[in-house]
Amino acid sequence: MSVLPAATSHILCREFHQKHHSTQFWSNGCGLILPKNSGFLVDLKNRDWKKISRRDLRAEAFWTNLSGPTTVEMEPINDSDHLDQILAHATEISQPILIDWMASWCRKCIYLKPKLEKLGAEYDNMVKFYCVDVNKVPQALVKRGNIQKMPTIQLWKDGEMKEEVIGGHKAWLVIDEVREMINKYV
Repeated sequence: MSVLPAATSHILCREFHQKHHSTQFWSNGCGLILPKNSGFLVDLKNRDWKKISRRDLRAEAFWTNLSGPTTVEMEPINDSDHLDQILAHATEISQPILIDWMASWCRKCIYLKPKLEKLGAEYDNMVKFYCVDVNKVPQALVKRGNIQKMPTIQLWKDGEMKEEVIGGHKAWLVIDEVREMINKYV
């Protein structure tokens, strides 16, 4: 039996219940499936088994981790001076920033923005996410970013652009490439 990621583990449990009526199983939301009557749950962080009630197991099975934000709204950059301030602050605290260069008329840009905001939640304290609408800012800022196509996602560190991803293909591929790019500099 294959185990699906946490986001769909409750679906797997429901389908598994329908196929195997005699034994009931629960998932802890991390892909772990245990017999319902076992009353035990493994704490994956501490590798520790602990006794829990069925009520607690059900809650653990169907609630995702809500300890952090699920999305982080990208702050807009309005002009070159604003970009200079952001870069100076990021250099002071030695934090990379990610800039999504987009346009309000660009379908791929509009589709990609919420996915980048969700990715921003994963890197909430490590990378700051910004966006620039190229039609609402001075062209000098667009030229400074050397933007040719949209959407373009750039990672800046120590006041200079380190790497970029041009997002003209499928969103999940772009997000994977951006994640790899961030991991190189975090």
